[in-house]
Amino acid sequence: MWPHAKISVMGGEQAAGVLVSVKEEQLKAQGKTLADADREALRTSILNKYEEEGSAYYSTARLWDDGIIDPADTRRIIAMGIATSMNRKWADTKNGVFRM
Repeated sequence: MWPHAKISVMGGEQAAGVLVSVKEEQLKAQGKTLADADREALRTSILNKYEEEGSAYYSTARLWDDGIIDPADTRRIIAMGIATSMNRKWADTKNGVFRM
């Protein structure tokens, strides 16, 4: 990853919106409501968590990826990966392209 990359399934704003809605629905099912101050506190805590845990340094420190590279080294790293992949004969497959 590059130093300023973010690793998240969704952005903090989207996550905060979804999780606040879920909390409101849980409380609604119990006949309660979420106070504006509590809603804002929950939203802020989620945004802060996503900001911290979405960092490339956070994920690399937990070995969730292969590390942080200097953007100036990008071509060298990609070339090394391509060269490594060419050292093996790959079997022909009948499946399509997988996208993530």
